[in-house]
Amino acid sequence: MRIDFKGGCREVGRSAILVNEEILIDYGIKPGDRPDYPVDGIFPKSIFVSHGHLDHCGAVPNLMDLSPEVYMTHMTSRFTEILGRDTLKISERRGLPEPYDEGDLQKLSRITRRKHFGEEVRTNDYLARIYSAGHIPGASSIYLEDKKGESLLYTGDISTSDSRLVSKADAMPDADILITESTYFGEDHPPRQEIEKAFIESIIDTIDIGGTVIIPAFAIGRTQEIMMLLHSEKIPCFVDGMGVAMTGEMLNHPEYLKDPKKLEKAFGFATTVKGNKRNKIPLEGSVIVTTAGMLNGGPVLHYLDKKADDPKTKVMLTGYQVEGTNGRLALDSGFLEIKDRIQHLRCKLEQYDFSAHCGDKELKELVRNFCDRTTETVYTMHGDDAEEFAQWIRDEIGVEAYAPATGETLMTR
Repeated sequence: MRIDFKGGCREVGRSAILVNEEILIDYGIKPGDRPDYPVDGIFPKSIFVSHGHLDHCGAVPNLMDLSPEVYMTHMTSRFTEILGRDTLKISERRGLPEPYDEGDLQKLSRITRRKHFGEEVRTNDYLARIYSAGHIPGASSIYLEDKKGESLLYTGDISTSDSRLVSKADAMPDADILITESTYFGEDHPPRQEIEKAFIESIIDTIDIGGTVIIPAFAIGRTQEIMMLLHSEKIPCFVDGMGVAMTGEMLNHPEYLKDPKKLEKAFGFATTVKGNKRNKIPLEGSVIVTTAGMLNGGPVLHYLDKKADDPKTKVMLTGYQVEGTNGRLALDSGFLEIKDRIQHLRCKLEQYDFSAHCGDKELKELVRNFCDRTTETVYTMHGDDAEEFAQWIRDEIGVEAYAPATGETLMTR
């Protein structure tokens, strides 16, 4: 196989892999003030989208002029369409070039072939299957086999542990080549029960003194999990931003959820907010779950604009903060960019590891399991420490492993 790594290498963002110049797996963007896109022009015949996060699906509508075959789950298709329209709005608001238009989004919806987990696909002399990757609703790992019988498994973003929202990843088939994410190589996740306990205690401490709790959360996955956790502890919350619409989409596709009834109850327990209502809700003693999870736009900036100077306010980050985002800036420097100004944060800032990815231990177990079967080559990507992960695989497992650079082409066999 020829594999062109067009993005997502030695970084988190803009994932894109082209197999034999025909099959594209993911085509994302890297969020930021000016988003980064995969490199070089490509002309795939088929596209597989692993899941509905911008760093994996955000640039797919840009390829509609090629009229490719497009495959993803029903849930990922809905997420991709909604995120695509939001990207257009943000581009217009910031005066940035639009990467595609509404017609491209409509065409993507029209031509997408929506598949279920385990369903077999034959496209351009390739056999493919998608398997549940855990991570978020509809997320998939992708198995691909060419006409010579050489096989590849792309993990996408994967979790081998259950969360409140989704079950862990499916068992995966043997594959000659493994392309794995590396997001949390070198970093184990604390037990989820410990994280949840500390998180809830911190919230209660804040609302007991009349403070405001602002919980930035990704619209897909994290908003819903936080709502479910708060509901389990009978802590009322306001929910604002795109997570509201995404929750509705998930409830329309309950087959992708671990326990749809629990999400439905949590959503009904929360108070949704939009538009003018933002200025009417009581902030003191309140818990607000809102997008964007990395503080790059969204209603969260409205609340931070009001409460950044308040030492009784607590901002509780719940996810990975990519370099170059407002969230990373806040963590590293204690400053934030709001309305074209730099705002010093006098409020408290905490980060909690509500990860939907494998941690270090799980990543190593995942790779070892593949290599104990038939995998002969491992490529590590989607992580700042992908090179170190590849070195560990070479040293500890003894198979060929490499962390490609973006723009690099590699041949197997």
